[in-house]
Amino acid sequence: MKSADLADGCASLLSASLAGCIGGSGGYGLPMRMELTDWRAWLNGILSEFNCQTGTLHATESSGETLKLVAQVGVPAFLLDKITTIPFGKGIAGAAAATREPVELCNLQQDLGGVARPDARQTGVSGSLAVPVFSKDGSRVVGTLGVGMMEPHDFTETEKARLAEIAETVSSWLEKLGTPA
Repeated sequence: MKSADLADGCASLLSASLAGCIGGSGGYGLPMRMELTDWRAWLNGILSEFNCQTGTLHATESSGETLKLVAQVGVPAFLLDKITTIPFGKGIAGAAAATREPVELCNLQQDLGGVARPDARQTGVSGSLAVPVFSKDGSRVVGTLGVGMMEPHDFTETEKARLAEIAETVSSWLEKLGTPA
């Protein structure tokens, strides 16, 4: 497959499926053919590992200044418009993208931590963690991966590292998705 075909295939994910954009299998690596509906299963596997009830995957738009929602699990429908497009620096995912560091809140219901938006409380989530997804060369943030649980929780360094490791498995795909056409 030519690289132009590869990029075209990745860019058309939202209208059909992702065919052959990234390799790998097992764990949280993506298979050669990833149907759009498979993102929920992928996120659900992560949520199960972390004992979380909500999860999001965002891709950095080609401008490099905003995140666009790729997939979510457990976010109430009435909040989806608020997380569909997130500027870098706004909210938990936007803060992770802007700082290039994991962003964690132990109890979102009691403390917004200076990064979460007030509407985030409407999710019912308390403990939350978002990590940036980096380009393969580490020079750019190509997206974010976030998880949340209903109970207050201090995520350990091991948990943060594990979520970042999982996020790496979609780096190539997110990098292509944010590439201008």
